[in-house]
Amino acid sequence: MQKVVFSILVDNTSGVLSRIAGLFSRRGYNIDSLTVGVTADPRYSRATVVTKGDQQILDQIEKQLNKLEDVVDIKRLDPDNSVCRELLLVKVLCDEKNRQNIISIADIFRAKIVDVSIQSLVIELVGSQSKLSAFLRMLKDVEILELARTGLTGLSRGTFDVKIYDENGELVDYDFMQD
Repeated sequence: MQKVVFSILVDNTSGVLSRIAGLFSRRGYNIDSLTVGVTADPRYSRATVVTKGDQQILDQIEKQLNKLEDVVDIKRLDPDNSVCRELLLVKVLCDEKNRQNIISIADIFRAKIVDVSIQSLVIELVGSQSKLSAFLRMLKDVEILELARTGLTGLSRGTFDVKIYDENGELVDYDFMQD
């Protein structure tokens, strides 16, 4: 089984997320990660779906997603030709004795301390899933009070597959220079 990241441009209307999730649910496919947010053009949202399967299943998922009326464009994000990131927020228990050690670990990973209290720190880290996992492994001796991860989001590199739509929803033919 291989993992694939689908970047899906969809109409920014109510129920789109439900239809995407429902497609996976009805067919018994698992979603490892799902993020959705509005794009620079408020008519559209971008959904990033991470899933696993053999080639036949992944091809079937892509075909079924393309059949949804709200889907404008879909592409698989190739790990070598895309940028994918995830946000992690983690609240850890700390005291005077281990506070500096935790801050040092955060500094190594270029994480930010976004909240400080007498007994805890909230740390923010953005990066690849492997970077976030490595960071959490480094915190193995620290008590994690709460943890939230956004799930993966990403874009392809360069301009070769950028699609822009006019006010009527028609594809605009931009003559971008090839990267």
